[in-house]
Amino acid sequence: MALPFRRRIFGILVALTAVPITLAVVGWVLAARTTAPSAGARVALEGAAASARQMLERMDTTHLTARERAAFRHHLNQLSNSVTLVRRAETYLRYYAAGFAALVLALGALAIIAAIRLAGHLSRQLSRPIDELVGWTRLIRRRMPLPAGAPTRGAPDFEALRQALRELATALEAAREQELEAERLRAFREVARRVAHEIKNPLTSMRIAVDQLRRVAAPAHSPMAAAAEVMAAETDRLARLAREFADFGRLPEGPKSEVDLVELLDDLGRTAVPPGVEVSVRADGGPRTISGHYDPLRRAFGNLMRNASEAMGGCGSIEIAVNGDGQGLVVTLADHGPGIPAELRQRVFEPYFTTKQDGTGLGLALVRHTIEAHGGTLTVFETPGGGATFSIVLPA
Repeated sequence: MALPFRRRIFGILVALTAVPITLAVVGWVLAARTTAPSAGARVALEGAAASARQMLERMDTTHLTARERAAFRHHLNQLSNSVTLVRRAETYLRYYAAGFAALVLALGALAIIAAIRLAGHLSRQLSRPIDELVGWTRLIRRRMPLPAGAPTRGAPDFEALRQALRELATALEAAREQELEAERLRAFREVARRVAHEIKNPLTSMRIAVDQLRRVAAPAHSPMAAAAEVMAAETDRLARLAREFADFGRLPEGPKSEVDLVELLDDLGRTAVPPGVEVSVRADGGPRTISGHYDPLRRAFGNLMRNASEAMGGCGSIEIAVNGDGQGLVVTLADHGPGIPAELRQRVFEPYFTTKQDGTGLGLALVRHTIEAHGGTLTVFETPGGGATFSIVLPA
């Protein structure tokens, strides 16, 4: 069974610190014992003293002069004193060597204890942040939020790793949300395409029948003529619904062309809104063209203008600004209607979500679908003074 990471780090650090210290202590003790004074000097002096005593026993000192006997006794005394001093020095040096060895052992033990404690501290400092980061990866895999409390202490590099993991988790969550949204849009488009196909087939026959009924209807104000007009109006509404479903169900296709957004918006301002709505288009003089599909863009901006007109009750003003910086174009379309509540500003772009009684919920969804197909983004916020402002960013 593999040891936990902290224990492995602890063992490695102990091996790198305590083992060299232990070997150094043993070497110092052995060196102290080896270099300590041995009995060699004392033995040599005692041998010389014994030899002198033996010589004294065998010599006949009576034939020596008084001066020679005094010199001989002085030599023996000096030799005896030297042996005594050597014995004392050897005793003192042995005590000194033993004390030095004990001191080395004590310092070595303290060094080993300090090394073990340091190894434990370093192993905790290394293992805690790593264990924390491993736990964060499990949370990311389970799609659970990362803890927002104070981080576990560790080196500054671990804080950089924590920040990188937080950014990774945020990016992964955003990617998951985008993938789910894309999957939902694919499903919605598939359903819309099939519904449009199923509506168009009987709708043609219904229109032919309504036209025949209107031709053979009696006077204009008869019940049959009124019924024919109702059927014609409902048939037109179904046709518009089928067209919206068909437009939402397919991506912009075909070759792209240069689209002058200012010219497009000016034309829509004259044709896509009721007479009571005034549309002003203001450009900053920068780039005004993008590479895109003209018809889908015209439908998208036309939907925005019609929605703004309906929000203002068919009377008011719409301000459009086009700003370009060479990297992209920013189009802002502001109305002065009741606006969109903050809690609904993200939902208004969802397919089939509508606040109108007769709406299909595909208008703004189609707008976002078209803008994103051109690599752009679409956001909505409140107009100063009241109303809604849509901001479209498109790559130049």
